[in-house]
Amino acid sequence: MSDAPTARVVLTTTDSADEAERLARLLVDAHLAACVQIGAPVRSVFRWEGAVSVEPEWQLWIKTDAARVDDLTARLVAEHTYDVPEVLVLPVVGGHGPYLGWVTEETEPAELDR
Repeated sequence: MSDAPTARVVLTTTDSADEAERLARLLVDAHLAACVQIGAPVRSVFRWEGAVSVEPEWQLWIKTDAARVDDLTARLVAEHTYDVPEVLVLPVVGGHGPYLGWVTEETEPAELDR
């Protein structure tokens, strides 16, 4: 059995603080995320539909377990207001054991999910 952490960090952005909080609460309430940190507006520069845009966005750092990534991604894409939302999954290569354990515990499916 591997001692490698199963925690993952999922990144996304959205266009308002209210939308960021709505998504964060939805994911935590559904046990898809143990915690979501919402960063103050960041300035995003991107090409979309042939034009370069510069827009304020709120970044979400979503902590979850590897076993929940697919369900989290599906829910995030379904609930997101963007046509093509950013969803980046980053592996966690280490960390404080009790915190990593808490992430796993908090993202276990609730009784109603089973």
